[in-house]
Amino acid sequence: MPIEFTHVPGKSADAAVPFFYDFAETATKLGLIEDGGFQKIVVDDPAGLLTNMDLGAQVLNRTASLEVVLTHWAGVIEPTVAARQLASIDRESGGRLALRMISEPLNDDDAETRPVGHGVIWQRIDEYLVLLKRLWSNDRPFDHEGAFYSIKGGYVPRKGPHGADLVIRMGGQSGTALKVAGRHADVFELAPGSIDEVRQLMERVRGAAAEHGRAGKLRFALPVRIHQGASIAGYKAVDLSGPPAQAALSLLAYAGLGIDEFMIIGVDTPREIATVGRETIALLRNSLARREDHDAFRPGAYAPRAGLETRAAG
Repeated sequence: MPIEFTHVPGKSADAAVPFFYDFAETATKLGLIEDGGFQKIVVDDPAGLLTNMDLGAQVLNRTASLEVVLTHWAGVIEPTVAARQLASIDRESGGRLALRMISEPLNDDDAETRPVGHGVIWQRIDEYLVLLKRLWSNDRPFDHEGAFYSIKGGYVPRKGPHGADLVIRMGGQSGTALKVAGRHADVFELAPGSIDEVRQLMERVRGAAAEHGRAGKLRFALPVRIHQGASIAGYKAVDLSGPPAQAALSLLAYAGLGIDEFMIIGVDTPREIATVGRETIALLRNSLARREDHDAFRPGAYAPRAGLETRAAG
């Protein structure tokens, strides 16, 4: 499958307004993103989950092909409510929704009843995803009594086009996080790092997925920041600088690991979006096509070339 590109709206420290603040302006940017070679856009607004759902629906209504990667976390709303709302958004968009699960601290009420820790957070995410998938696939109401959720007569009458196969995206580096991701993730969002570090993490993720018979079902996404001189807060990514051709060559080395998707950060003005689409994305795709035509593309075939500035941004 060809490399895909996802637009990640930036969180500039000095940004006057968020990406989705003025939707008339956003609509213009969405058109450029869709026409510029991006297949997906991340919706992750500071206002939180319910705002993300509303914005995600608006983006889907104003685009024809973009997939919305909706940032989501367990604990904000009950699984039955979330399952119905997400199924509705997915159904109305014709199946262009993906769920991006991130970890969040437990709330104060939870802290009073159980110790808050990394393992507890991921246990709740695991139970939450199990319930979402069950609600998206069941043909009759069911009851559930678990460590974090209690459901009586849980049922979603109108499923989304993909049902329980809605794309789930996850990340993490701890053994606990990888264990949950290995069970649920369809796309794994990698942490930034060198070629070797990224390769090692991919191997760990495949090992975790293999325990559930899913090693061959995973796709990998790598966050990449195209350096435009602005300060980007809130994201860590492989940082690229230099002209578009140089950035494309740097990405080629990572593509050789078997990465399926690049999540592009730091490209938010209409000019930046158009330039990256017309130059960097097009150059990388053309390079990959030429390598494949000559049977030279294979995992690990490309090593970073001398002089290319490719680094992990912390």
